[in-house]
Amino acid sequence: MIVRILPRFCRLTLTSVNTFLWQFTRQHLHTMKFGESQMSAVLRPGVKKLASIFDDHGYEVRIAGGAVRDLLMGKVPHDLDFATTATPEQMKSMFESEGVRMINAGGEKHGTVTVRLEEENFECTTLRIDLVTDGRHAEVQFTKDWLLDASRRDLTINAMFLALDGTVFDYFDGSKHLQDRFVTFVGEADKRIKEDYLRILRYFRFYGRIANSPDNHSKEVLESIKANAEGLKKISGERIWVELQKIITGNYGGDILIKMVECGIGPFIGFPENFMCDNVRSVYKRCEEANITIKEMHHMTLLASGFSNEEDCIKFIARVKCSKKEQELLFHIVDYRDFAMQASSFREIKDHIVDLVIGEKRNKDIAFLYVSELLKYACRVEYLKEMNQWVIPKFPVNGNMVGEKGIPRKKTKAALNDMLQEWKKSDFSLDTEQLLSTLDVTRYQ
Repeated sequence: MIVRILPRFCRLTLTSVNTFLWQFTRQHLHTMKFGESQMSAVLRPGVKKLASIFDDHGYEVRIAGGAVRDLLMGKVPHDLDFATTATPEQMKSMFESEGVRMINAGGEKHGTVTVRLEEENFECTTLRIDLVTDGRHAEVQFTKDWLLDASRRDLTINAMFLALDGTVFDYFDGSKHLQDRFVTFVGEADKRIKEDYLRILRYFRFYGRIANSPDNHSKEVLESIKANAEGLKKISGERIWVELQKIITGNYGGDILIKMVECGIGPFIGFPENFMCDNVRSVYKRCEEANITIKEMHHMTLLASGFSNEEDCIKFIARVKCSKKEQELLFHIVDYRDFAMQASSFREIKDHIVDLVIGEKRNKDIAFLYVSELLKYACRVEYLKEMNQWVIPKFPVNGNMVGEKGIPRKKTKAALNDMLQEWKKSDFSLDTEQLLSTLDVTRYQ
């Protein structure tokens, strides 16, 4: 209801606005109070000092968003974000007068001042409303009203505030939704999404964190997501990738990826049109049956299950701009997953590692990571255990030895590769002399 009424505020008198807010707050605000034991998780020395500074200068400050959600779920929050009635200029003046160090001045245009107290950084953001949004950015106006700030946030479970006396302020049933493990937007889903299209992915990420079943989505929310999927074109690849990584390795990651594709999101976040939902489903299920913990797998390993070829991978990489290490892992899984599924002995796995480390001169740790993820993808648990106990042997020949045999330098690589294949055939038992004796020098002249 609040979302439909807010746009008319600009035409109301101050008195009528205050009357409306009072009535809405009275009808919809839910409060509860944490005890001392629960508050001890957040009332660290730096927090107490921060609260004292705001109080001494006559400004309100409360913990906002995720930390409140985590406390209600019985978790200890690590990062604390604060909301306050003080403007950035007022905060700067206040902290300067108190001799408090401020960092990251770039956040001031959005109302955020970051301070460092007792070896911790605390982001303090002025209450605000979004005047104009374009699906990526917002033009904001500062306010002193907690309800107005809560009403512009994305999900009900993220729109609660916690006063430092333990009182939780909940305007949109966020605490009840947490209890019911239900994820939904503040007010109208369509409006919230149009304000920032990244909220589509945030919805799915938090669904994985909060929900207790894979398919308990609100029909209204899914319809709004389908209607606004194309808006994700406006969102940078970097922002998309941050959210996507967490979705992939979160609860119900496979089911959520499939639901995202069903909602038409895929083409706008770099997925191929033929994203292999059946394979995604089978890989997640196979890992579950093999007792391979999804959270311990690399996100790119799991995502690879949806890609059928390197061309699809290249297009995805161009969209999200992931790291080189992530790119190479994606290619490796797609290129060698059939090999891993069909391998009939650990010797084949050893040969593959040797090809990477000695043949391609890959970093040993990186090579072991790639093969480890490959085996997780294929759920070859027995080979994974053997690999973790295996020490790659040292290749007993080098380029200088090849040169001493009279082989031209430009043929050194070919000769070394031929000896590598012979070494693998012997299960790495041939020594230097034996390997060099396999060379037919005339072949390289």
